[in-house]
Amino acid sequence: MKNNYQGYFIDLDGTMYKGTKRIPAAARFIKRLQEAGKQILFVTNNSTRSPEFVADNLTTNHGIHVNSNNVYTSALATADYLDQIAGEKRRVYVVGESGLRNALINRHFTITDVSPDYVVVGLDSKVTYDKLATAVLLIRAGATFVGTNSDSNLPNQRGMVPGAGSLVKLVEYATQKQPIMIGKPEKIIMAMALKKSGLNKEQVVMVGDNYNTDIKAAINFGIDSLLVYSGLSTKSEVSKKVIQPTHQVDSLDDWQVER
Repeated sequence: MKNNYQGYFIDLDGTMYKGTKRIPAAARFIKRLQEAGKQILFVTNNSTRSPEFVADNLTTNHGIHVNSNNVYTSALATADYLDQIAGEKRRVYVVGESGLRNALINRHFTITDVSPDYVVVGLDSKVTYDKLATAVLLIRAGATFVGTNSDSNLPNQRGMVPGAGSLVKLVEYATQKQPIMIGKPEKIIMAMALKKSGLNKEQVVMVGDNYNTDIKAAINFGIDSLLVYSGLSTKSEVSKKVIQPTHQVDSLDDWQVER
C-alpha cells in the first residue's frame, strides 16, 4: 500500500500501545515516518494529561521517540477552539484535570466559578457531586456548555471505567442543553489539529484502531483514514459500515511510507 501523505494524525491507545503493553509495529511505523520526514501528530481524546507526559510515556515505555510538539490532546483543542471564538469572554469553569486546566490557562483563560462564559466538562477522576452541580447551575444560568469528548468509557487496569462522555451526558441530562463537543469523532479537534500542522486536508491521514472515533472523525472532517486492526474495531464490524476507511491494515508493518 503506497501513499504520499505529508502529515499523519495518529491515535494512541489501541494504535500505538494497548494500555501498558507495547505494540512493536507501532514504534517501527513511527521510525519509518520520521526517516521519511513526515509530520506526526498524536491526536488523543484524553484531556487529563499534558503533552509532555504523553510524549514521555511514548518514549520511555514504548520506544517511540517523540516530543510534546508531536502531541495534540482534546484539552489543547478545547483551549485553541475557545481562544478562536471567545474574544473578551475568557472566564471558564472546569470539570477536569490538570491537562485541561493548564491548556486553558496557557491560552489566557481565567478559571472561576463566578459568572463564567463557558463551562468545560472533561474527564475528572476526582469529580464530586458538588462540582457537577456547580457546572449544571452555571450552564442553566447562561454559560456556554463545552464537552472535551464523548467517550463513554476508558480502559484502565480495573476494566472499562466511565469516560469523559459519561460526565458530559450527566450534565447534558440535568441542563437539557446540547454541548459543543470537541474530541473525536467531532470535526473541531481535526480542524484544530490541521491548523496546527499547517497542512491541507489532502496532505493528511488519520490513523486509528477505532472506527467510531478515529475513522468517523476523518470521515466527518473529510480527510483520508487508515484503520489498523490492533485495537478495538474488528473486520466483521467494519465490513458492515456504509462508509469504509480509506485504507485498512492488519498491522502498521503492512503500511508502506513513500518519501
